Amino acid sequence: MKLIIKHRNFRKATLMLVIAFTLQSCFVAKDYVRPNIDTETEALYRTENLPTDSVSIADVSWKSLFTDQYLQQYIEEGLQNNMDVRIALQQIIAAQAYAKQGKAGYLPSVNVGANWTHQELSKNTQFGEFLSNTSTDQFDVTANLSWEADIWGKIRSNKRATQAAYLQSVAGHQAVKTQLISSIANTYYNLLALDAQLKITKETIATRDSSVTTIKALKEAGQVTQIAVDQNIAQYNSARALQVDIETAIFYTENTLSILLGKAPQYFERSSLNLQNIKQDIVLGVPATLLSNRPDVMAAEYGLIQSFELTNVAKSNLYPSLKLTASGGFQSLELDELFNTNSLFANIIGGLAQPLFNKRALKTQKEVAIAQQEQALLEFKKTLLIAGSEVSNALFTYEAETKKFEFRKNEVEALRTAETNSEELLKNGYANYLDLLTARERALNAELNIIDSKLQQLVAVVDLYEALGGGWR
Repeated sequence: MKLIIKHRNFRKATLMLVIAFTLQSCFVAKDYVRPNIDTETEALYRTENLPTDSVSIADVSWKSLFTDQYLQQYIEEGLQNNMDVRIALQQIIAAQAYAKQGKAGYLPSVNVGANWTHQELSKNTQFGEFLSNTSTDQFDVTANLSWEADIWGKIRSNKRATQAAYLQSVAGHQAVKTQLISSIANTYYNLLALDAQLKITKETIATRDSSVTTIKALKEAGQVTQIAVDQNIAQYNSARALQVDIETAIFYTENTLSILLGKAPQYFERSSLNLQNIKQDIVLGVPATLLSNRPDVMAAEYGLIQSFELTNVAKSNLYPSLKLTASGGFQSLELDELFNTNSLFANIIGGLAQPLFNKRALKTQKEVAIAQQEQALLEFKKTLLIAGSEVSNALFTYEAETKKFEFRKNEVEALRTAETNSEELLKNGYANYLDLLTARERALNAELNIIDSKLQQLVAVVDLYEALGGGWR
């Protein structure tokens, strides 16, 4: 009799496995394959006059690109102390924990518990009427085990999804580092530009102060009117007001740098703008390198991978699941006999469950997962297009500012010469004081503009470095 029962159980188990593996031929979790984006990457850069190759400025370490010792020190401090970097690091730790959980998906779930059950039977029930003692106590120590076979690759896909989420958080951390390095460098260069503008403004104030004295002497000599004196005094005070504006901007910019470095607001030591010279050749690399260089593009693809694997999970939920559950332990009515061999018990259950009706929840999950996967694909392509646009913009800005800088230099030289000549002509009575005032104002603006042009060159290189994905290595 026992042999017949065992034979029947074996046949049932075999039948369940045959059904499961037959159904498996209908669906197995697919492997992720990067979508064909060759057309999106071929024309990402508008670089008609600049050849591209496999090398990129993004491969250069920030320590080699930025040679200013103060800037290097501040970048190092920022990478250690910046709050955004530290927040991103905590996100990596959280994602890593989920990734470890995903790897443990193949393992069974086991729990152990001890219980005491006290039961009082009603004396008016079928059993209570015949029992002299209607009160019972039961003690047990039970271990439960649950394990699911990964027939459709659901556990494997879930594991890959958690790994993709972890790698996405790592790429996000790298993106924060790239943005931070760019922000620190641009803020530092902005400080240097403000310092240079402040220096010129102070020199202008000293010159205009002297000019006020001169113009008053000319007025006493009858060569100019009081209007000329008033206009010179107005120009002098305008320069003093500009000095206050620049000093305020320096104060705010130093506070901005403090936030980036994760430090309290303070003054920062720095060099000068005329010592800044990024000697690194501007090399873009082929557009496809953005896929492996730029952290936000990598993060977007990891998001796509995660959505793809979660779609696999949602599809596999529509198929039968093969689960094995078991429980065992000690059970006794007497506490002192709980761990007796006669108190041992065990149960093993194997089942193949096919979901049928669940208020359309599983089908909805599948449809939502497919839509989210398509959304992640579009986000990936959009991020790639934005990356290419930022590279093009930074490169064009650098080339434009380089050309403009030469014109600005010529403009400053011409206007300073005009200012000097106007002063001499005015002293000798051959020029109008309005010509001098105009020449002075235009010369000051030109010198401030040439500083800004130098700043924009440096910023363009930094922006290009960031746009190509440099700095995180």
